[in-house]
Amino acid sequence: MVYSRIADSQFANPSLHTGAPHHTIMYIPKQFDEPRIEVLHELIRARPLSTLVTLSSGGLNANHIPLLLSAEAGPFGTLHGHVARANPVWQDFRKEVEVLAIFHGPEAYITPNWYATKAETGKVVPTWNYAVAHAYGTLRIIDDASWLPAHLAALTAHNEAAFPAPWQFSDAPHDYTEKLIGALVGIEIVITRLSGKWKVSQNQPAQNQATVIEGLRAQGDEESLAMAALVEAGKTAR
Repeated sequence: MVYSRIADSQFANPSLHTGAPHHTIMYIPKQFDEPRIEVLHELIRARPLSTLVTLSSGGLNANHIPLLLSAEAGPFGTLHGHVARANPVWQDFRKEVEVLAIFHGPEAYITPNWYATKAETGKVVPTWNYAVAHAYGTLRIIDDASWLPAHLAALTAHNEAAFPAPWQFSDAPHDYTEKLIGALVGIEIVITRLSGKWKVSQNQPAQNQATVIEGLRAQGDEESLAMAALVEAGKTAR
């Protein structure tokens, strides 16, 4: 699973700074910081549906848009996507202001009943574990019908890769896809800053980490198992 690769690598060498310290970013306590580009890129590839936040004439605007990462383009990578032509986001945004694309990794509610120290002190409370990547950058509009087919084919190939018989964009009738393409506009975000927050019980003692892992694995769902892998990686790195 892709999350096991993230878990295996995330604590290995947290030495890479992916954004200038004077910029405003989300609150990240030191023990939750995940600064390495390759780990953040892995999350973006695994969960490409972003929350894209822009500043419009009416204030903050948020849209939920799948974005395809090109890691080689730019120091932190470049994101490509598309929006409906009817969506005002591609026309009404402050060009001099960075946009923010938020990518959510595994997340799970952590009940205090899982903490081993509950029986000892009772001093435990609920929390929420999660992994997120924030990509800041400049939004560029690609209103070019010749660009969209290749983008849509690449985006489809990325998301169909796990299926035994992947659907291809060329499987649909050409006149049908041409009509749909006319209703779309491409977007590009060259990433200028990239930050990550891995809140996976690093602030808990080892015995609590162990019992959190047990509790998550007992839940059995994919999200809980993915979070258990991240907590295990953090526990091993202590």
